[in-house]
Amino acid sequence: MLIARILSLIIGYLFGLFQTGYIYGRSKGIDIRKEGSGNAGTTNSLRVLGWKAGLITFLGDLFKAILAVLLIRLIFGGRYEDNVKVLELYAGFGAVLGHNFPCYLGFKGGKGIACTSGMILAVFPQAAPICLVLFIVAVAATRYVSLGSILVVSAYLIQVIVLGQMGWLKLTGAVQIEFYIVSACFTALALWQHRENIKRLLNGTENKFGMKKTK
Repeated sequence: MLIARILSLIIGYLFGLFQTGYIYGRSKGIDIRKEGSGNAGTTNSLRVLGWKAGLITFLGDLFKAILAVLLIRLIFGGRYEDNVKVLELYAGFGAVLGHNFPCYLGFKGGKGIACTSGMILAVFPQAAPICLVLFIVAVAATRYVSLGSILVVSAYLIQVIVLGQMGWLKLTGAVQIEFYIVSACFTALALWQHRENIKRLLNGTENKFGMKKTK
């Protein structure tokens, strides 16, 4: 299954290269990576280009991860029926890597939260409700999108481990542990991508949703 893992990661990465925010911005004559926070994701697209751009960027980044997962399910579902879920996870992680580090844009993309959300919906939707509620409550209460994003990836990992131990993953042995490890990679990468946000949150200087972004 090693080759299948590698192929899943590569296919996911190729899907992740579809930079929705960058492409939409270019259609308006703007390089989103040179405006606002310099990020090519949903939040910066919303701040710089408005609600329509933010929604399009979010949906594009969400669905590219979902499509990558569904393609892997189609390709390997019959051959690795019992363990295909872990291959789907690799595809989702590849999509996040492609989104965050697009090779044709100097490896400067987004932070991968919309992509990660797409992976959660496609691979382990049982975790989605709590992740969504935490995000909405956190942003509504504090207006910190970064805090909501951090809670999403943290809640996902906790649920994977707890529900996995309860048998919800329908995986066993080493493959289940591997699923935990790759899931932890999503969370670790998201936290790394938000490291500056975390510093600002701790210092009380983080930008709030609805306010003009400052560098």
